[in-house]
Amino acid sequence: MSTPQSAQSTFQLGEALAADGQGDRIVWVKLSLAFLPLATPISDAKVFTGRQKPLTEVAMIFAEIRTRDGHEGLGFAYSKRAGGPGMYAHGKEIAHELLGEDPNDIQRLWIKLSWAAASVGRSGLSAQGIAPFDVALWDMKAKRAGLPLAKLLGAHRDSVRLYNTSGGFLSTALPQVLENIDASLARGLGGIKIKVGHPDRNVDLQRVEAVRKKLGDNFPLMVDANQQWDRPTAARICRILEQYNLTWIEEPLDAYDADGHAALAAALDTPIATGEMLTSFREHADLIEKRASDFVQPDAPRVGGITEFLKVMQLADYHGLSMAPHFAMEIHLHLAAAYPREPWLEHFEWLEPLFNERLVMKDGRMLVPNRPGLGFTLSDQAVAWTKETFECGKRP
Repeated sequence: MSTPQSAQSTFQLGEALAADGQGDRIVWVKLSLAFLPLATPISDAKVFTGRQKPLTEVAMIFAEIRTRDGHEGLGFAYSKRAGGPGMYAHGKEIAHELLGEDPNDIQRLWIKLSWAAASVGRSGLSAQGIAPFDVALWDMKAKRAGLPLAKLLGAHRDSVRLYNTSGGFLSTALPQVLENIDASLARGLGGIKIKVGHPDRNVDLQRVEAVRKKLGDNFPLMVDANQQWDRPTAARICRILEQYNLTWIEEPLDAYDADGHAALAAALDTPIATGEMLTSFREHADLIEKRASDFVQPDAPRVGGITEFLKVMQLADYHGLSMAPHFAMEIHLHLAAAYPREPWLEHFEWLEPLFNERLVMKDGRMLVPNRPGLGFTLSDQAVAWTKETFECGKRP
């Protein structure tokens, strides 16, 4: 295992190699903090149970990395509520650790960045602060190869099944939810997810009943309780929901209740999905090894980037589980395309204004772009929404 001392020695070696001209090296890192405003405040079950306030904006942390030979990579992480400025501050403290390093050594650099702040842990905010750098390095590596990231990783498919979440929040009145479904189907979505977990379970059942009736018996439909049921409540409501032929029931319990999720998964015919709130590979490993879900839902920005996400993918596949990554479809499209088992991709149009490029939907699936890397560049709007920037090194 690496130690802070060995990490420092490696950094010094990297500086020496860079000075001697041996191999390409990272010479410039830029970090930006932006706030993406939402057109309408969003509420899920966490708001209706009084645990959170409506969501009005998404904090975005962008990392731009360049090398002496002119290669560049773009990565990002996010926070939907508190934490974005903290992730940005953490990133500023560790960014200089990348200077002088070979950008190809991504796994080693992830460990180095993790050890740089090990005193505050290797999960949670500290891991999420690494994610923009890690994603940028993978973006750069694929660009250097002239390949989309999915192809660099080894794609199993050129498109991924796609379902929409943004039209079905609890704060959206049922008539509008039904209109949103029409719009989603017209755009080419292959599945619909709506939020449940309302304090009045009759509200949930009314909404699920109406949406299932509109979609028909076999169209893919998912529900998401956002962790707001205790074990007895989840058991009762999930048994009622079995009649609706759901693709999955998401986060019926607290995200860290692996034993409770495992009991539900064993008792129900309807698949259980969870994992989006976990912030490390080890947390996911506990969930997977306890068979606590049928669909694992890792989030690359939350687990620390693509490097840790790939470890979750490998373990999930070993255990024969399905996968449905959470949010950030701009990253997860590539990762889902590289998963051996047919996955689902979550469609959120929220981040589209941040980038110049758009993803393409067809026949209920999202097509993997043929652009190198992730295939995105920051838009002028992203720059306009940026509140703070930080640079280290010398821009080539």
